[in-house]
Amino acid sequence: MRANYTLNGRYRIIRSLGEGGMANVYLAHDLILDRDVSVKLLRLDLRDDPKMIKGFQREGLAATELVHPNIVSVYDVGEENGMQYLVMEYVKGMDLKAYIQEHFPIPYQEVINIMEQVLSAVRVAHDHNIIHRDLKPQNILMDENGVAKITDFGIAVALSQNSLTQTNTVLGSVHYLSPEQARGGMATKQSDIYSLGIILYEMLTGTVPFKGETAVSIAIKHFQSEIPSVRDFDPRIPQALENVVLQATSKRPEDRYDTVKSMADDLETSLSPRRASEPKFVPDHDSDNGETKVLDKAALQSELAAHKVDETDENGVKVAKPKKKKRHHRKRWWAVLIGLILLLVAGTVFAFWLGRPKYVSVPDVTGMTETAAKAKLSDKNLTVNKVTHKTSRQIRKGRVIKTNPKAKKSVQTQSNVMLTLSSGPKLVKIGNYVGQSYTRAASVLRAKGVTVKRQNQTSNDVAVGTVMAQSTTSGTRIDPDSTTVTFTVSAGQRQLTLANLVGKTKTQIQTYASKESLNVSFNYRYASAKKDRATSQSPAAGSLVSEGTTIVVTLSRGPKPTTPKIDEFSVTVDIPFEASSDDSSSNATDDSSDSSDTSSSSSSAVSATNVVQIYLRDQDHNYRSVYKQLTIAQDTQVNLPFAVESGKSGGYKIVRDGKVILSDNNVTKNSH
Repeated sequence: MRANYTLNGRYRIIRSLGEGGMANVYLAHDLILDRDVSVKLLRLDLRDDPKMIKGFQREGLAATELVHPNIVSVYDVGEENGMQYLVMEYVKGMDLKAYIQEHFPIPYQEVINIMEQVLSAVRVAHDHNIIHRDLKPQNILMDENGVAKITDFGIAVALSQNSLTQTNTVLGSVHYLSPEQARGGMATKQSDIYSLGIILYEMLTGTVPFKGETAVSIAIKHFQSEIPSVRDFDPRIPQALENVVLQATSKRPEDRYDTVKSMADDLETSLSPRRASEPKFVPDHDSDNGETKVLDKAALQSELAAHKVDETDENGVKVAKPKKKKRHHRKRWWAVLIGLILLLVAGTVFAFWLGRPKYVSVPDVTGMTETAAKAKLSDKNLTVNKVTHKTSRQIRKGRVIKTNPKAKKSVQTQSNVMLTLSSGPKLVKIGNYVGQSYTRAASVLRAKGVTVKRQNQTSNDVAVGTVMAQSTTSGTRIDPDSTTVTFTVSAGQRQLTLANLVGKTKTQIQTYASKESLNVSFNYRYASAKKDRATSQSPAAGSLVSEGTTIVVTLSRGPKPTTPKIDEFSVTVDIPFEASSDDSSSNATDDSSDSSDTSSSSSSAVSATNVVQIYLRDQDHNYRSVYKQLTIAQDTQVNLPFAVESGKSGGYKIVRDGKVILSDNNVTKNSH
């Protein structure tokens, strides 16, 4: 679908986000609610397939039943010109697969936090009797705040539906496929739990447990091969955490967690020191399931001896085994003596062995919390005698950076070990830069390693290049590597491109000038154009002007009449400026204060002006409309043009801040 296409008159397509096996996904903008959304569109080659259309519609139905902060919301379902589409929440970020590749190794607590969000979402789906059946990192989105959201219920099935038609088809991604699905069986809630175990495995190791050249070879491994140990990849992983992976990925569904909640509860305490000595999880195999077993040869021989099986001759007749003759050992006095000597030597060696110094290898506790590290060292009969702190960008705050002696070094038991904990990255304190030059403020922060961005904003009161606002509050301490400070900088008065006013009426021109904060002055000339239509303007259309600029527009009087005679003349009028009482108090405050904030400056600037409207009465004007409006800050002289029929008079009226201050209703050519 091309960019800028508007779907259903509401969703304007911006760009493609990706393509899947069933649908294509686009970033779009909801023109009614003014927000970005994701639009999933069924692929062109599948639009005539009733099964695919039904599955696509089922996804929308399944997702609309699920309301949860960790499930992508579905806003709308529709069809246009044969195109089936879903409108969903747009999650700005990346999928979990890309997140693992970019952030691996991921701290164990963060792994647990992400998994708990995913488990919470799957639990809601299971409570609604909906099985996802395609759980994988590619279907879990991570937004910019680290919130996980599950998407793509395209092959989800409600348990209440007849699912027998699915048993001969293997659905889902093969790397995360449960053994029963790989065999062609029907998916259950335990199938989703198996996939969640594989996802947890990948977050801990950075890779999937089974790989192969074909999808079939990988599927076979899921129901034949044991899951590799995550502790073989990273020995620092607690056994309790590995046990969550092992139980979730058990071959038999009945050996897995009963519910997603049980898995979440087990995962929550997997880093607890109380579970430090937990044994490795082994599934309970009471039944043999009819599988072929290999018997141990030594065990078999022992079993035969226990039952005293007699041998048979070549004719099949049992032949009793000849009994061995008992050997009688004579007691010899020297045997007792040798035994006593050996006992004495053994006792001496044993006493020496007990008294020798014992050595242990210092365990690697890097990345652990202080409590967990002390517990692990205590298990090795080592004592923490000192804890120091050091800034670090690689190790999270409160986690161990190193030990002294170093990890894996051999030391005597009961030795003292010093821990160095991370105090996090070195923070930079942000000052108050409002009112300062952007160039100076930015250079100060950049010298400290802070990333600074600039956004311009027009202002009639703040000088160009001055900081008007800052994104980070003064006094805040930030990590310069992860926080960007944005300054709002004055760009001076707003400028605009002047519109073409020729042909416009006087009312239209006054409306435009008021909207764009422009002053307008009118001249009149006889012309062939309709009366009160603009025939020229200055500055010309397309000129770049600032707010407050005065534009001069010439209006048509219509064709010049032959009679009566029109006297044209002008009158000069002085308009006095009047300062308000607010100005005086504001000025007094300014004189007594060293500084003032932006808002008070702005208030002073507004109250130190007069708004003046001028009304004319002559051949071309009347008192019903304003001839000219202007803002003055001092005594101002204006020139008023009149066109009066000979023998008649004109008039003017000047209003300042809503009050008439000057007027003359008998203006003639010779009176001024």
